[in-house]
Amino acid sequence: MQKVSLGSTDLNIAPLVFGGNVFGWTIDEKQSFAVLDAFIDLGFNAIDTADVYSAWADGNKGGESETILGKWFKARPGMRDKVTLFTKVGSDMGEPGKKGLGEAWILKAVDESLARLQTDVIDLYFSHWPDDTPYAETLGAYDKLLKAGKIRNIGVSNLNAAQLSEALKVADAAKLPRYQVLQPEYNLYDRDGFEGDLAKLCQQENVGVVTYYSLASGFLSGKYRSKSDLGKSKRGSGIEKYLNPRGQAILEALDVVASNHNAKPAEVALAWLINKDTVTAPIASATSVAQVQSFAKAASLQLAGDEMALLDMAGKA
Repeated sequence: MQKVSLGSTDLNIAPLVFGGNVFGWTIDEKQSFAVLDAFIDLGFNAIDTADVYSAWADGNKGGESETILGKWFKARPGMRDKVTLFTKVGSDMGEPGKKGLGEAWILKAVDESLARLQTDVIDLYFSHWPDDTPYAETLGAYDKLLKAGKIRNIGVSNLNAAQLSEALKVADAAKLPRYQVLQPEYNLYDRDGFEGDLAKLCQQENVGVVTYYSLASGFLSGKYRSKSDLGKSKRGSGIEKYLNPRGQAILEALDVVASNHNAKPAEVALAWLINKDTVTAPIASATSVAQVQSFAKAASLQLAGDEMALLDMAGKA
């Protein structure tokens, strides 16, 4: 599978990243191993997780996703060398002092993540959410981790254009490492937060872009078309907001393009992101081997200019 360069990092990844939020939440350890094996077997290589995944699930406290990944690496000798591994820090881990982007917590959190992941280095370490910590303090902590060899590159999630611009300026002025990758929410429905100034800034500064909620929590799969469909999965409750005329127009456009390629709506929605000049790779989750196989179809789809335009206009209607 053809790889793409990820911003200013030295990483080359397949054009779709596996979203590890499902591990220990909607799929158990055994099924997680199965989808991960299938993902790698198809030629993909990048996996995204976070220290807090999946604390929101009943009985969880955070760290479950990283723990399952660590067990998978241990059970598959040599697998760690095949994987480009992303994880994140900053979300509330539910204990005093275990949240935010202050230096003390970052230096401790990375060791906890490395232990759960059963590895000695993280390929790309993200600041998960912005907080009131000065950028210089956060970037200074990452500088120490880079020099210690515990992480290889740094990224940031959920910054707007003004915040990312300021973080880059602080890095340059203080001779600290720059954020090299952005992880924004972006999909055919949710577009305003990334398109425009933020997308332009990432292109100008060679910041890679890996999108999350790439399928709008599953809405763009097309399986949720009315309120009666919301009970089809544990994520259904977060999809009702998309059941409106605009969401319906996007699904209709996806159906048209999908029929042109004998593809599924989800495959087209991911292909739309993959074909965007402003996006390096979308992040997408899977709970079955069949869904992982669908990722390969999405990665191979070449959408024509008029198809991209149709999807663009439906998303803005």
